[in-house]
Amino acid sequence: MKADAADPGQTATDSTGGLGHGVTDGADPVVALATTGPDGPTGQFVGRSGPLPW
Repeated sequence: MKADAADPGQTATDSTGGLGHGVTDGADPVVALATTGPDGPTGQFVGRSGPLPW
């Protein structure tokens, strides 16, 4: 079992008053983690620009 976390960043929604990037851009780190193969890394925290420090 793999355990990873994603930070979509500030995404423009009603909750943020429309501030931030688009929802599809915010999905980038989630999609990247979801499509990582079974031999890929685990225990990572990923943002839109790549790995983030814990």
